[in-house]
Order: sequence, then C-alpha cells, then structure tokens
Amino acid sequence: MDMKEKAAGMENGGEKVEVTKELNYRGVKAMPFIIGNETFEKLGTIGTSTNLLVYLTTVFNMKSITATNLIYVFNGTCNFGTLGGAFLSDTYFGRYKVLGTASCSSFLGMLVLTLTAAVTTLHPPDCVNAPCVGPTPWQMAFLLSGFVFLIIGASGIRPCNLAFGADQFNPNTESGQRGIASFFNWYYFTFTFAMMVSLTIIVYVQANINWAIGLAIPTFLMFLSCAVFFVGTRIYVRVLPDGSPLTSIFQVLVATVKKRKLKIPEEPTVSLFNRVSSKSINLKLPYSTQLKFLNKAAIISPDDKINPDGTSKNQWTLCSIQQIEEVKCVIKTIPIWLSCIMYNVSINQMQTYTVFQALQSDRRLKPSSFQVPAASYSVFQMLALTVWIPIYDQIIVPSLRKITGKRQGISLLQRIGVGISIAIFTMLVAAIIETKRRDVAHSKPTLGVERGKGEISSMSAYWLVIQLLVAGLSEGFAIIGFVEFFYREFPENMKSFAGSFLFCGLGMSSYFSNFLITIVHRTTREGGSRNWLAQDLNEAKLDYYYYLCMGLMVLNFFYYLMVAKWYKYKGTGEESADVALEDMSTQKHIV
Repeated sequence: MDMKEKAAGMENGGEKVEVTKELNYRGVKAMPFIIGNETFEKLGTIGTSTNLLVYLTTVFNMKSITATNLIYVFNGTCNFGTLGGAFLSDTYFGRYKVLGTASCSSFLGMLVLTLTAAVTTLHPPDCVNAPCVGPTPWQMAFLLSGFVFLIIGASGIRPCNLAFGADQFNPNTESGQRGIASFFNWYYFTFTFAMMVSLTIIVYVQANINWAIGLAIPTFLMFLSCAVFFVGTRIYVRVLPDGSPLTSIFQVLVATVKKRKLKIPEEPTVSLFNRVSSKSINLKLPYSTQLKFLNKAAIISPDDKINPDGTSKNQWTLCSIQQIEEVKCVIKTIPIWLSCIMYNVSINQMQTYTVFQALQSDRRLKPSSFQVPAASYSVFQMLALTVWIPIYDQIIVPSLRKITGKRQGISLLQRIGVGISIAIFTMLVAAIIETKRRDVAHSKPTLGVERGKGEISSMSAYWLVIQLLVAGLSEGFAIIGFVEFFYREFPENMKSFAGSFLFCGLGMSSYFSNFLITIVHRTTREGGSRNWLAQDLNEAKLDYYYYLCMGLMVLNFFYYLMVAKWYKYKGTGEESADVALEDMSTQKHIV
C-alpha cells in the first residue's frame, strides 16, 4: 500500500538507521472487501450450520439425541477454538494471515459437506426405499473431516474479523473513529442480512428441493468470500503481532506466587515497581485494590534487578503495576464470563429443540399448502434482535440517558442483567407452548407422521414464534452487552482474545448443554417415567426440561447479581470503559 518513508532504511557507516513509515489508512476503500468477505462467509456457513440438525437426522439417519449432541460438540469446539485463533493472530501471524487461512478452510469444509450429499456412497441409503441404517464408519469419518475444516475456519474468522475491519481506520482521528463505528454498524447489518437469507432461501432449497444443491450454493458463496478477501490484499493495513499477551498473564501469576510471603508496603503507589513502557498500545491504568494479592508481583526485593532503561530485568520475578492491572482486567471478567456460559444454555435450546418442535407442528403457510422449513423459524429470533437494536439505540437509550445521566443510558452490566432476566421468561414461555403443542397432538386429529419422529400436532408452528421473539429480545440486551463488555474491559493488545473469550463462553455453553441433555435423557429413561427427551416429542416431556432450564436461569440470575455488584470497571468509575474505548493509543502496524 502507499506510504511515506520518514527515514531511509540503509546502513550508514556501519550503523543501522531505523525506518519508520507513515501508514496510509484506506478504511472506506477496504470496507467493501472486508464486508463482502464477511457477508459471503455468513451466507455460506450460517444456514448450513443451522440446518445441520435436520441434515444429520434425515440424510445420515441419526437419532435426534445423537445428532443434537454432535451439533453441540461441533458448535462448542468452533467457539472454543477461537482461543487458538486469537493466540496465533495476536502472537505470531497477525489477523490477515489467520483470516485468509481460516476462510480457505471453511470453503474446504463446505465442499466436503456438499460431497456427502451429492455422492450416494458417502451417506446412508434413504429410509423410504431401504431399511433405515446409520452411517458407516468411513461415511462418518468423511463427514467429520468436513466438520474439522469448518472448526478451523470458525476458530480463525470469529475472533479476528471485527478487529481486522477496525484496523483499517486510523483510531487517532475523529474521522477514523467514525469509520470504526460505521464499520461495526455495517458488520451487524450484513450479519443480520446473511442470517435471514440463509434461514429462508438456502434452508428451503436444502430441505425441500435437494440437499446437494442446497449445500453447493453456500459452498460457492464461501468460495466468493475467499476471493473477495484476497482481492483487497494490496490496500489492507495489518497490525503487527506484539508478542503473546498470555505470557504477561503468566509472568504476573508466577511472580505473585514467588512473592506470596512478602507484605505490600503502606504506600504502594510510591514503593511498588511502576514503570510504564512508552511503546505499549495499552491505556495507562491506575493502581487498584481489587485482587490485591496480585500487587505483590510489583514488590521490589533485594534480588530484583532493573535495566538502565528502567525496565525489569526479569519479569518472571518483578512486574510493573501497569502489567498487573492489565492482568486484573482479564481475571475480573471471569465471574461475568461464567454467567455468560449459563445464559447461553437457554439460547442453545432455542436453536435446537425449537427445530424439533417445529417438525412435529403444523408448518403449513395457509391458505396454501406450502410448508415452512423447520430451521427457518429461527429467523424470527434474528428478526426480533434486528428490530430491537435501532429501537433501543434511538429511543430507549436517549430516554434513559436523561434519567441516569450515563452515555449508554444504563451500564453494560445492567444491560446484561436485563437480558439474563428475560431469558428466564423465555424458558417459561417455551415450556407453556410445548405443553400446548403436545396436548393438541393428543386431543385432536394429527396431520400425519414426521419421518423418524412421530405424529404431527395440528397446532400451528407459528406459536413457536412467541418464544423465539422473546429469545431475540433477550439477546438484544445480553449478547450485545457481553460483546461490548469484553471488548471494552480487555487491554488494547488483547482485542482478538476479547472476541475469543465470548466465543469460548458460547463453546462451554454447548458442552454444558450436551452434558445436561445426556444426564436428563439417561436419568428420566432409567427412572421408569416418560423420557423427557424422547425421539417422539408427543411421548416426551420437553416442557419439563424447559422448566429445568428456567430453574438454572434463576440461579444464574442471582449469581450474576452478586458478581456484577462486586465488579469494578477498567480504570476508575463506571464511565471509564467508554473512555478506554475512545482514548486509544497509537498502534504499531506493518504493511
């Protein structure tokens, strides 16, 4: 990309002259390539991942409990893998290389899935014309190889795409900050657009026309995503990896253990080691007393040596207050992160068992005989989120701002708390609607039999829209609040890790949902009563399971109230999170 050299990079009399370059940010010009890559990537993967549950049960003839557990493990691994993607990005390769590699991996994963549908020998025979058998070990291995490629792709794309887009704007100018805000708006808009297209058109083709064609379309879109990303290579700004942020965390923990018997001096701000590097991109943080035991890592002992430039000679025994406070920013978010894990359990149910509920409900679009694909009902959850975001930002926040005097109307922790409380109501509504669906199936004539399931209740599937709308409203508060919370509270050199932290929470939620479903399935089956999660929902007690989840959400809500009351925002005062986001230091880049 174009730039101006401020000094000549050559050797003069045996001395090396440092070369510095002035970056030429091309944020607006780079946006179409990054947004295009993001749009095609989401069009290629979202609809397919949402409909995988139907694909596994209808094409691969898996039982619903097996398919559900596999999807939970797949989603959990995708989300948990973002930690590795963030580590490789921030430490070694940078976001550009990680995003490029991950995009290609997602394309290969989609290609493998398409082949499992297009080639008859790669999936079990249809149950209609042959005995219903499951996949062979080789068929399962080929399918799982596609999942591995998709996991690698998600692990790199999810923690890096937002941060890479923001890298294209100069954070030290007003126009650059406006550009970053514009990018985030366009990002969420295209994400929502891709969700709606995937959950309607692509899902319809997969479920009602042909699975091979329905998977080939997103595979081609994923190919376009890779192409669009690499076309813009010449104008991208790429952030230089600044070493492993995890090393700094471990240094503070090791130094704390080594000095655990020492006593913190009475005037810590004067006596403790407090050297701040001028090269750091992180916001300077004041001394705090939360997690006070970590401050022992900054005690200067007789064995500690300091370099002539004022830095610690061995950071594994002596750390600065700034370094310790940065580590505290990460550690303090862990209790909030745990509540995020439990919250997403309820969202997971909306994305899995709602599909099964729809399969055994009347999905006809009256007065025609057109049947809405079961996975397409999830679009209502995204629609609720899409409608609520502008209402909240343009109407609710200004009104609350006049009352509270806060820029955001309410604090991030308060916003998350509202979302968690709505999640309790979400599970209650889902349980009531499932009770109605099952009662109608038992008391009124059914509409036939869903293959591999049971009788189809004559209750309209549009009743399920209610629980999906409430879930979307809950996400509008909680999920967006969690995203912004982690992004603002993490140190500036750990923004990719901030994104991966949220996805790791989503991954743990998937694993916990898998564990919960397995325990409930085995306990209720072996207990002699009706299986709560039976293959045929008309013979199950799914509403009981929803009530169980509601109880867990209540416990999580009270837990969250305790940890939110304890939490102190980064810096000083509740508004410090806003200041930290806006007052960004100069970043180091490489072209």
